[in-house]
Amino acid sequence: MNNELFDQANERYRLRDYRGALMAFTECLQDTNFPLAPGEMGLLYHQIGNCLVKLKNPREAIQAYSQATADTAYGAMGTVECNLGMAYASLRDYENAIRCFERSVTDAANPTPYKSYMGMGNALMKLGKSAEAGVAFREAALDESNPDPTKALLNLGVCFMALNRPADAVASYESALQFDMQPATRNKLQASLGQAYVACGQMEKAVHAFEEAIADKTYFLSDSASVDYQRAVGAVAQGTSEQNQATQVLQLADMSGLDVAADGTSVYDDVVYDGDASEAFYYDEGTYEADPESFPGYVGAYENVDNDRFFTATDAELEQWSRGLAKQDRKRRNVGLKILLFFVIVIVLAAAAGVFAYTQGYGYPTVQMVTTELFSDPSAAADTVFSADVDKDAIPAMLDPVVTDPDVAVDGVSRSMTESTVYATATTEEGGSVQYRVSMVRDGITWKVSNVELCFPSQA
Repeated sequence: MNNELFDQANERYRLRDYRGALMAFTECLQDTNFPLAPGEMGLLYHQIGNCLVKLKNPREAIQAYSQATADTAYGAMGTVECNLGMAYASLRDYENAIRCFERSVTDAANPTPYKSYMGMGNALMKLGKSAEAGVAFREAALDESNPDPTKALLNLGVCFMALNRPADAVASYESALQFDMQPATRNKLQASLGQAYVACGQMEKAVHAFEEAIADKTYFLSDSASVDYQRAVGAVAQGTSEQNQATQVLQLADMSGLDVAADGTSVYDDVVYDGDASEAFYYDEGTYEADPESFPGYVGAYENVDNDRFFTATDAELEQWSRGLAKQDRKRRNVGLKILLFFVIVIVLAAAAGVFAYTQGYGYPTVQMVTTELFSDPSAAADTVFSADVDKDAIPAMLDPVVTDPDVAVDGVSRSMTESTVYATATTEEGGSVQYRVSMVRDGITWKVSNVELCFPSQA
């Protein structure tokens, strides 16, 4: 190999001249005056793949990384497979990404297997496979090469919450607290811990965790976390016994599946080993991490469905509501006045009911009906359920992760007069479940979608 040209290519890469580095590495690969030694072809294709990723071309990067894996003499195969997996993940090809990550972690020479485990866990979460993702995050947390285990433990807690195992999530979050982290990350962690405590019935601890999260006034609780915070404050104020609740939850917790002590050590960063121990390659697109601000109130939906009847009440029902007032005037009013009073009361009550329902966030079609329409046929719904204020070019990206499921489950609704948020769970063809947060805005008496995003448990 032409070492002088190779060094020039590395220098261009170091200076972020990725296009120049790509040309130099390619020239080095094609230079017939300098035959390649065993392993050098893999090294060059590895570096070419890195340049292509930096140039936002993951499809060609996949081709280059695949050529690198064909060179069995190349010694950084685990790293190449990790980068290849991330390139697949950036294209949302999670099945192929997982296979690459699995090959990466089996390479004994891989210097940083925790990165592959994190990528694997993120891809599995995308597919709704919470238990398998939890196993991957656990391995990332236990990897001694992982310099910062916080995010692995955070994501492990997310998986435990998705599996309805809040006691194990508490253990995972508490383990993460022993490590140094940025204030924003610690605030999110405290909020997630607070929600896990609520799910365990440990209300005093939950209040403390939530107050820690918002103490510096830079972090705001999500809708679901706010609901949990109020529940915890109310329970403490009423002197509710949390010991009995916690004991019951712990006794019922399913301890199968993830068999994790939750006392490991690991956090994910987006650094991917680049084939040169002196330099780290920062991959920009191919990783997914559960968003700590997008979990939909896993401890219960707070929705008063009965208020929907304000829009469907019959005249007979309205008459029944007004009968008490009508009786007061019956003996001293003539027939005509009674009839007039009856209709006045009916109209007033109907108007009041409609105004009340409107201010409480109800409408027709309801947010549940709009959500069902969205998931029943996402491609067709693009023209019917989205708000006119939404950028048409942004809608395909919102719909890309949406799973088609006519029987989508609405887990909870957070309403206000002008905005509402629906938390829903859809079932994939493989039998997995994926959770979404659907934001809606008022359009007359009905609702229109303003945003659709994936979300995961316990992330405040």
